[in-house]
Amino acid sequence: MELYDAMSTLRAVRRIRPDPVPEDVLERVFRAATWAPTGGNHQGWRIVAVRDEAKKQALEDLYRPHWEGYIPGYEAHMADMPEPARTASERALAAGTYLATHLHEAPVIAVFCFNPGRMTITDQDLGRPSVVGGGSVYPAVQNLLLACRNEGLGCVLTTLLCREEAAVRTLLHIPDDWFTCAHVPIGYPVGGGHGPISRKPVTDMVFWDRFG
Repeated sequence: MELYDAMSTLRAVRRIRPDPVPEDVLERVFRAATWAPTGGNHQGWRIVAVRDEAKKQALEDLYRPHWEGYIPGYEAHMADMPEPARTASERALAAGTYLATHLHEAPVIAVFCFNPGRMTITDQDLGRPSVVGGGSVYPAVQNLLLACRNEGLGCVLTTLLCREEAAVRTLLHIPDDWFTCAHVPIGYPVGGGHGPISRKPVTDMVFWDRFG
C-alpha cells in the first residue's frame, strides 16, 4: 500500500476470523517490526507469538474480566456524548466485547516484551510517569500494525493484559527481567476491517514555537 493510505486507514480491528495466516505473511510483518528504531539500536524488545490453542484461551480468560470491568466506566462516559459520537462509541464497545470473548480464536497473539536494562530511559528520574522507554518498543508495535494493514490483516493494540503480567510471564515462560507492554491479536478481519479513521485536525495537535 501507499504509506499514507495505510496510516490513514489503520483502524483498530477487533473482529478477527480464526482462519490461519500463512507463514510467509507472518514472517513479513514480524520482519517489519524489527526495522523499528530503538534507543542505542539495542532492540530491547521481543515478541512471543502465541498460536497454541490452550495458551490463547488462557490469555482470553485473563483478559475478559478486565474488559468487563472497563465497560461501566466507558458507558458512563458515552452518556454525555453527542449522538454521532455515541453511536460510534457503541460500535467500538461492541467490537471490544467481541474481542474479549473471541480472543482465543485469533490465529496469532503477538505479546510484546521489553527489558528496561537494554533501553535508554532518559526520563526515569523526573518524578513523573516514565514514557521514554516506550519509544524503544512502540515503534516496533506500529511497524507491525502497518505491516498487517498492508497484508490485509486485522489487528489492534491492547494493553489490559499488562495488569496480569505475572500470570502472562508464567504462561509464556518470560524471564524475570523482561516485562510486557502490548498484546496484538492478528488475523483476517470479519467483514470490512480497516477503513478511514477519525482524528483531530492538525491545527488542534501541532503548535508552532510555543505550546498552544
